[in-house]
Amino acid sequence: MTNAAADTPAPRVRRLELTLRALVLGCVLAVVFTAANTYLGLLVGLTFASAIPAAVISMALLRAFRTSTIWENMTVQTVASVGGSMSAIIFVLPGLVMIGWWMEFPFWQSVLICILGGVLGVTFSIPLRRALVVNSPLPYPEGRAAAEVLKVGSRGAEQTTQAVNENKAGLWVVVAGAVASAGYALLTAGRVFAGEAARFVSLPAALGGGATGLGFGLQFALLGAGHLIGLAVGLAQLFGLLAAWFVIVPILTSPDVVAWLTAQGLPSIAATLPAGTGAEELATTVWRNEVRFMGAGVIGVAAIWTLIKLAAPLVGGLTSALAAQSKRSHGEVLDRTEQDIPINIVGGVSLVCLIGIGGLLSWFAQSAPALAGSTVLLTAGGLVYVVLVGFAVAAICGYMAGLIGSSNSPVSGVGILAVIIASLLMVGLMAVAGVPADPSIIAFALIVTSVVFAVAIIANDNLQDLKTGQLVEATPWRQQTALIVGVAAGALVIPFILNLLNQAFGFEGGPPAIVEGTQTLAAPQATLISALARGVIGGDLRWDLIGLGAAIGVVIIILDIVMSAATKGRMKLPPLAVGIGFYLPAAVTTMLVIGAVAGWLYERTIKGTSFADVGRRMGVLLASGLIVGESLFGVLTAGVIVATRDDAPFAMLPEGSAWPAGVAGVVAFFGLAFALYAWVRSRSAKV
Repeated sequence: MTNAAADTPAPRVRRLELTLRALVLGCVLAVVFTAANTYLGLLVGLTFASAIPAAVISMALLRAFRTSTIWENMTVQTVASVGGSMSAIIFVLPGLVMIGWWMEFPFWQSVLICILGGVLGVTFSIPLRRALVVNSPLPYPEGRAAAEVLKVGSRGAEQTTQAVNENKAGLWVVVAGAVASAGYALLTAGRVFAGEAARFVSLPAALGGGATGLGFGLQFALLGAGHLIGLAVGLAQLFGLLAAWFVIVPILTSPDVVAWLTAQGLPSIAATLPAGTGAEELATTVWRNEVRFMGAGVIGVAAIWTLIKLAAPLVGGLTSALAAQSKRSHGEVLDRTEQDIPINIVGGVSLVCLIGIGGLLSWFAQSAPALAGSTVLLTAGGLVYVVLVGFAVAAICGYMAGLIGSSNSPVSGVGILAVIIASLLMVGLMAVAGVPADPSIIAFALIVTSVVFAVAIIANDNLQDLKTGQLVEATPWRQQTALIVGVAAGALVIPFILNLLNQAFGFEGGPPAIVEGTQTLAAPQATLISALARGVIGGDLRWDLIGLGAAIGVVIIILDIVMSAATKGRMKLPPLAVGIGFYLPAAVTTMLVIGAVAGWLYERTIKGTSFADVGRRMGVLLASGLIVGESLFGVLTAGVIVATRDDAPFAMLPEGSAWPAGVAGVVAFFGLAFALYAWVRSRSAKV
């Protein structure tokens, strides 16, 4: 119970914003979220937005300082969020290990790719702030949610006793979710519970005689990620999953279809498998080698469609930024909340980054005998590519982050388009300059793509953070400085985590894990992107599959437009999400959909109650805790494997207990999930 006196707003405090304690705490949280996101991304192909849990943790810890402010908490959230987002570079960088160019992740090369590309992502997004944040109707769901959390939980004029209680309860919800998910992951590692439940079947002749299957991963990180992506995106991914596994896979594994393709001289991966191949191997082989590439076509078309829609906002953003610089040059003083880093400084920092990128590309070309003779051409071409494509993807990802959230932005599509274009340009170089076919050409294309991807992922996060800053009346140039600090914090830790995971688990095509028997990390995006680079440069890419996927993408875009118009925006079919449903493993997508439905059901149970807003925020914190707990346990497991040289260091039961572990795992997983949501609902009601 609260009283009027307790709910009296606190007096106004001094404007402390870009302080040392905020930067230090932000960097510490950036390291934690980067480690968690790196593991999660390599395991299942997804990362999560860490702005809200970072804000809650910041408010709880900085409360120890009587002078802490909402703007300091926003600085912490900004540094931690962008640092965690930097981990998405793992969607491309491991490709250099997969093609055999790197045996490990060299520290300075990896850090420079991340920092130079990441800072360029910050500077490229600054001119877009006015067009896409200030003067835009884009909802920025995560940015608004983070601002709402900061307003009710930080010291200042709007804080009440209820807000203090919610802040404390929120921290415990994050901790409880993390402990529960880490505990379940420990029991899975101990073979007490199974980590996945799946079933594959051969279809009867009446249904074509092909194969299909379905499964779901018993991982709380996926449940939490599903909660965060929401029902609309979850159902769109389900649409892609069903289209892939219940339409396309059965067709491509049907004996009649395989025989027809063979007779027509058309490629079919199923035709290369021996007779009597089991349903699981048949279905997964076809999905991995054919259906995933259709998903790449869907995602590529979705990204291109977004760019087409962005032409006007791009021009508006540049015009606005130049107008602001003109006012500065004429002595006009802009309002504090309109003061970006001056455009001349932005240009100077961008130039420094481009010089650094040029040096990195030049050094790489000189170190590869096949490329040494074309160093100048490669460096110049790479820089032009980074500038043109980098700015375009910064705009695409920033716009989509504002529209559907950072977690749902088309970063995967950007990576796919970037590597295909870079690889095609390398093929052109081979023809013009007479460069012989060599693995170094694939590696160069992946390095250039990594830089562009770093630009994309940071721009994807930046505008979301800048929206939060706008809503809490932060100073843009200070927040943009914090973004650069966050880039550096995340970049410095990524090589360590990648090398640890590479030693413990290994990547497909890379050096073997340090201990035989450990399960190779799936790294879905890196696997696909490296396969695309190899296919384009090697001349054996299945363009027919990419084209078919692109055609499917066009159909989905039309369906999305029709559905949105018919329902006045209430129903949509995001093409990107459908494409992700194609190329993520079925067990991953299924649990994401379950998480999306679970989050929707939870919010339905609290809708109309007096604590609905609090309960919704607590649900987001629970989901974030579930992700962080399991992911950090995965990093810990990797460290223990490397230290002990034991592939199952937490094993409690012998191998061969799959059936009881599977049944127990399903029951325990859904029982614990229900208990957690019920507990969070109860906590929300008491705030």
